[in-house]
Amino acid sequence: MAAVRALLAFLLLFSSSTVPSLSDKEGETLLKFKESLKNADALSSWQQGSQVCKTWAGVVCINGIITGLRLSDMGLSGEINIDALESIRSIRTLSFVNNSFSGPMPEFNRLGPIKSLLLSKNQFSGEIPADFFSRMLSLKKIWLSENNFTGNIPASLGQLPYLMELHIEGNQFSGLIPKIKEDKLVSADFSNNNLTGPIPDGLSKFGAKYFAGNDGLCGKEVGKECADKGELIASAVLDETKPSKVERSSLGNVVWILGGILTLGIVIIVLLSTRQRHDDFRVLEKEKAGEPVDANLPVTKRDASSKKGSSVTSKKGSQHGKGSAGDLVVVNEEKGSFGMADLMKAAAEVLGNGSLGSAYKAVMANGLSVVVKRMKEMNALAKDGFDAEMRRFGRIRHPNILTPLAYHYRREEKLMVSEYIPKGSLLYVLHGDQGIRHAELSWPTRFKIILGVARGLGFLHSEFSSLDLPHGNLKSSNVLLGEEYEPLLSDYALQPLMSSPEAMQAMSAYRAPESSEGISPKCDVYCLGIVILEILTGKFPSQYLRSGKGGTDVVEWVQSAISEEKEEEIIDPAIMTSKESVSQMVRLIHIGASCTQSDPEARVDLKEAIRSIEEVHV
Repeated sequence: MAAVRALLAFLLLFSSSTVPSLSDKEGETLLKFKESLKNADALSSWQQGSQVCKTWAGVVCINGIITGLRLSDMGLSGEINIDALESIRSIRTLSFVNNSFSGPMPEFNRLGPIKSLLLSKNQFSGEIPADFFSRMLSLKKIWLSENNFTGNIPASLGQLPYLMELHIEGNQFSGLIPKIKEDKLVSADFSNNNLTGPIPDGLSKFGAKYFAGNDGLCGKEVGKECADKGELIASAVLDETKPSKVERSSLGNVVWILGGILTLGIVIIVLLSTRQRHDDFRVLEKEKAGEPVDANLPVTKRDASSKKGSSVTSKKGSQHGKGSAGDLVVVNEEKGSFGMADLMKAAAEVLGNGSLGSAYKAVMANGLSVVVKRMKEMNALAKDGFDAEMRRFGRIRHPNILTPLAYHYRREEKLMVSEYIPKGSLLYVLHGDQGIRHAELSWPTRFKIILGVARGLGFLHSEFSSLDLPHGNLKSSNVLLGEEYEPLLSDYALQPLMSSPEAMQAMSAYRAPESSEGISPKCDVYCLGIVILEILTGKFPSQYLRSGKGGTDVVEWVQSAISEEKEEEIIDPAIMTSKESVSQMVRLIHIGASCTQSDPEARVDLKEAIRSIEEVHV
C-alpha cells in the first residue's frame, strides 16, 4: 500500500512539473487575441513563456484560472477576437472601458457565462439586435455608455434575471424603454439618448438625472405628464397586454393609493414619537456628495421632559415572540424590559436616513435612550425565522459588538432597537467636527479603535462562520464609539434577513472589487482595510459612495504612496506626534493595504490581519 502511495505521489509530481498549467495554455490563446488588437503597447507584458496570472497586465486570475480581462484605459483599438475569448471558458468579466474600439457590437453574446460586460467610452456604433442578450443570462453588469449605438434598446435586456447595473447613457438609442426586471437592478442610467414615451414604474427609483437629455420621455421623473397614447403604450409594454383605452380614473386611483401609503407612513412615525422634533442636526457635508451614509449623529439639543412610564410588553410576549402586531420583543434585558407603549410615549428625535433604513433616538420615561431603526428590506425570513435570528443577536456578548435590545416584526418593515451611544459613529467623530477630531482622536485612541474593530470583526467571523458575509456592512458609520472611545460594531450579519438585492448592494461589503463575481468573507476584510486607511489618513473614502463622486480613493492613494515610499506623507498630520508613532502608523498602512488588495486571493486573511495589528505596540 505504501508503494502505491509513493507511486501516486511520484506521478503527481511528474505531471505537475511537465504539463503546462491551464492558464499557460490559455496564455497562448490570449496571445492570438492580442494579435487582433492595434496600439497594444500596454500589453507588452504579454510574452510567451512568462507567467500569465502573475505578470500579464489586465489578466485577472483566481487560483491560477483566468476569470477576467480588465483592459481599461489602454488606448487599444482594432478587432476584439471573440473566437479566442470563447475558447477561454472560465472568463466571467470583460472590461474594455475607455479605449478606441469602433464598429458594430462584437459577438459577445457567444460568451454565455460572462457576468460583467463593460464597454463604456469607446466608439462602438450601429444597432444592437433585439435578441442580442437572450443567451447571456448570467449578466449582472452591462456598461455601454458613451458610445454611438443607435436604434432601440435591445428588448432581450428584460430577460436577464440577475441584472444589477445597466448604463447606456451618452448614446443615440431611440424608442421606448423596454420592460426590464428591476428587482435586482441597483444602478441604471438612460440619460442623453433619443428615448421617447413613458418611464416604466419600476425604474422611477433612479431619479430624474438618470433620464435627462431625452426630450421625448415623459413621467413624474422628468416633470412631464404622459399623454393618453403614451400611457397606452406603457401599459402594453409593462403588462404585456393591449388595452384599447387607458382610463384617467386609474391615475386618480394611483394618487389615492400613494396618498394612503404616505398617510400610513406618517401614522407609523407618530406611533414611534408623539413629539418628533426637527433639531439642528450637524449633517456631514460628505453625505451630500453621494450616497446617504447611515450615521448615528449626536444631537444638539436634549429633551429633558420625558413622559412618565407606561405598561411594558408581558414576559410571555417578550420571550416567545408570539404576541400581536403591536408587540415589541425584547431579546436582551441588560437595560431592562420595555414595550411598544414606552416607545410611543418617548420623546423622539430623527437621527437620519441610511442605506438600510431610517433611524430615530427615543428617550423613555425610565431614562433609557435607544436608537430605533426602521428596516424595510428584511423580508427573507418569516416571523419565526426572523425571531430566531434576533434572539441569536441578543445573546452576543463582546466588548466591541453592539448587542440589540429588542425588535418589532411587521411584514412590510421591521424595527430594531439598540442602546443609544452618545459619542456617535466613527464617521461623525472623524469627519463631522474638526475640533473634536484634532482634540480627542489622538494616535493611541485611533489605534485603540483599529484594534477593537479588528477584534470585533474577528469575533463575528467566528460566531457567524457559516455566512458569506459575517458582517457585510462594516464602515465607519457603523462603528459606534463608547465613552472611552471603545468601538462597537453595528448592523452586522444582516445578509440572511434580506431578500432585496437592492438592499444588499447598499451594504458596504458589495463594494469589494470581486463582488460582481461573488461574495465571500474576504469582502469583510476589504472593508476592514478601508476603515484602517480612513482612520490613518483622516480622509473620507470614496468607496463609501455609490456614485463614486466625492471623497478620496484611499486604496489607490495608499498604494501609490507605498510604491513611492511616501507613506508618511499621507498620514493625518493631527497624529504625527513622534518618530516612533509614525513608524507604527506606517506598519498599519501596510496592513490596511494588504486588506484592500483587489485580488481576494492576494488579500490577507482576517486572522493574520488581526495578529499583525496586535503586534503593533502603541
